[in-house]
Amino acid sequence: MYINDPAEIERRSMEIIEQGMKNKSYEDDELNVVKRMIHTTGDPGYEDIAVFKNNAVKIGIAALKHGCSIFTDTRMAWSGINKRALERSRSDLKCYIDDERVAKAAVQNGTTRSYAAVDIAAADGVDIFVIGNAPTALFRVGELIRERRTNPALIVGVPVGFVGAADSKEYIRGFDVPSITTSGTKGGSSVAASIINALLYMAVGR
Repeated sequence: MYINDPAEIERRSMEIIEQGMKNKSYEDDELNVVKRMIHTTGDPGYEDIAVFKNNAVKIGIAALKHGCSIFTDTRMAWSGINKRALERSRSDLKCYIDDERVAKAAVQNGTTRSYAAVDIAAADGVDIFVIGNAPTALFRVGELIRERRTNPALIVGVPVGFVGAADSKEYIRGFDVPSITTSGTKGGSSVAASIINALLYMAVGR
């Protein structure tokens, strides 16, 4: 016999994840985020690499409770965020990767589209930056903070890869801004979406 109820599968999965965790330093709301990251990836190692700064989870929950503007660097991250919970929070989800302005700016300036998209997001006054794929986008968020061209409530920065990913996350942790990141090379769009989903579920439910 096997479990065929989605809610029961998730409940049991979370029980197994928590039973296997060794890091007891997380606050309860942070633990919920880490468990969601592990659940999404099947990788218990996220327990050891999740980094929370400046009450990031509490600030993210508060922002989502009141409705806010969220930017994702990829359509994959955009697609992975629970739209029902997002609608309940009255938040707006933006992804500019297919925007003609982004394509034009990227060609003109010799940058990645993700980098160019961050400039538009900052100009639009986005509250939460969610970067799961492109280190260049996360670096750009930091540059715009330094230039005082954006002042986000929260940064979720978990780009994956071997070129710039770990460095971009270390760079963003150098700012006095609430952030949720991972140390090292691991991350990705699905992880970024899982973090926002965890915050949404705590803010407004499923």
